[in-house]
Amino acid sequence: MKWSQLLCPIRARGVHRVNPNDLRSEFQKDYHRIIGSASFRRLQDKTQVFPLDKSDFVRTRLTHSLEVSSFAKSLGQTVFEGIIRRELDSEVTPKVKEDVCSILECAGLIHDIGNPPFGHFGEDAIRDWYRKNLPLLKYRGKPVGELFTEQMKEDFYSFEGNAQALRLLSKLHFLVDENGMNLTFALLNTIVKYPVSSRGINKKSGNIKDKKMGYFHSEEELFRRIEEATGAKGCRYPLTYILEAADDIAYKTADIEDACKKGIISYHELLRELKGERYTSMLTDEQSRSTYNNALERLERYYSRAEGLASPGANAVQNWAVYVQIVLLESAGNAFIDNYNEIMEGSFRSELLEVSPGRVLAFALSDIAYRYVFSSKGILKMEISEGNMINSLLDRFVPAAIEYDTDYSSNIVNKKLMAIVSDNYKYIYRVYSKDCTDEEKLYLRLMLVNDFICGMTDSYAKNLYMELNGNI
Repeated sequence: MKWSQLLCPIRARGVHRVNPNDLRSEFQKDYHRIIGSASFRRLQDKTQVFPLDKSDFVRTRLTHSLEVSSFAKSLGQTVFEGIIRRELDSEVTPKVKEDVCSILECAGLIHDIGNPPFGHFGEDAIRDWYRKNLPLLKYRGKPVGELFTEQMKEDFYSFEGNAQALRLLSKLHFLVDENGMNLTFALLNTIVKYPVSSRGINKKSGNIKDKKMGYFHSEEELFRRIEEATGAKGCRYPLTYILEAADDIAYKTADIEDACKKGIISYHELLRELKGERYTSMLTDEQSRSTYNNALERLERYYSRAEGLASPGANAVQNWAVYVQIVLLESAGNAFIDNYNEIMEGSFRSELLEVSPGRVLAFALSDIAYRYVFSSKGILKMEISEGNMINSLLDRFVPAAIEYDTDYSSNIVNKKLMAIVSDNYKYIYRVYSKDCTDEEKLYLRLMLVNDFICGMTDSYAKNLYMELNGNI
C-alpha cells in the first residue's frame, strides 16, 4: 500500500466545484461536516458504560469520542514524525503527516456513531433478537430465512455498530442527497475496523481483520469502491490500527476512572488487583515488566501526594489514568513503527497494544473493569432492563416493516408504527430499494428497523418503549 493512494480524497458524490478561498484540505472539510451533524450530537445521550447516568463526570459516547479523536490525532503526529525522522518511507512527508492527523481526528469522532442505544449491550441485544426470531418470521407465508441469502441472514445474526457506522455515514445521514455525509474514502476506510463481510468472520484465523464484520450486504458495493480507490483491497487500512489503539486506550483508562469515582472499585482494591499474580505472572519480558512496575509505583506515588485531600483514592486514580494514557500511547506508537513494513504490506495480524510493552497493563485494565464494572449487579440489572426495551421495540417494528411498502394487507397498528419511523430513513429505503428484487427489498426493510433503533438516543429509546407500552 502507498500513501499517495491511501490518502484518497474521493467522495461518493464526486468532486465539487472548488472554492479558491477555501484553504482547507478535503479531510479538514470532513471534520466540519461531522461536528455540525445531528448524528454526532446524539452521542451526548448514548451510553459509554453507565446507562442513563445522571452524573456529570461519567463518560457518554460523545465525550468518549472526543477523547478518542484527541488520542488518535496525537498518536498520528508521534508515529508519522517518527517515520519521517527514521526515513522509513520516502512517501511520508510533512504534508502526509498533516493529512493523516486530520483523518485520524475525524475518525475518532465517528468511530462509534453507528452504535445503538445502551452501549455494546445494545449490539448484543439486537443480535440475540434476530438469532431467536428471524427463523420464525414469515413473509407471504414463507419463512424469511428461506428468502434471504446466507450473507443477508448473517448481517442480522452478527450485527455490528461498526458496520452500521459506515451505513449511517454513507447513506442515512440525509442532508443533500442519498450519499449521507459524503465523507472522503480515506476516512471511511479508516473506520472500517474489519474489512470483511458477515460471511468472512473467522475468529479462529488469528488475524484481527477477520474478528467481526465491517460492512453489511447493503454497503458491499460501496466498500468495494472504497478499498479499490484507496489501494487497501483485501487488507486492513493502516490508520485503522492507530484508531483502534486510541479507542482501546481511551475506554480502558476511562472505565477504571469512572468506576472509581462511582465507588464501584476503590484505590486500594485497584492496587491490590494490579499487584496480584493474575497479572504479574504475565510479565515475561523486561520491557513489559518495567512498564508495568513503573505504573504501579506511579499509582502509589499519586496516592501519597493526595492523602490530605477529601478523596485521595479517586484523585490518585484520576491522575494515574492520565499517566497510563501517555504510557500506552507511546507503546502503541512504537509498535506501529516497529511493525510498519508488515502493516503497509497488509500482513500485520494483531492489535498494536498486544505487541507492545504496555500489553499486560492494557489487559489488566480491561480485565479489572470487566470483573468489577461489567459484572456488577447494578450493571447486569440495567442491561436486562435495556434488553427488554430493545426486544420490545424489535417485536413491534420488525413485523410492521415486513408488511411496509407492499400490497400485503397491513393492520392499522403496523401502519401507525411505520409512520413513527424517520421519514429520512424511509426515503433512503425507497432510493436504494428501487429496482431491487422482492427479497432484497425485504432485507432493506429489516435494515430500516435497525436504522431507526440505532439512531435512537438512550432517552428516546426508553421513552418510546414506555409510550408504546401505555406508560404515557
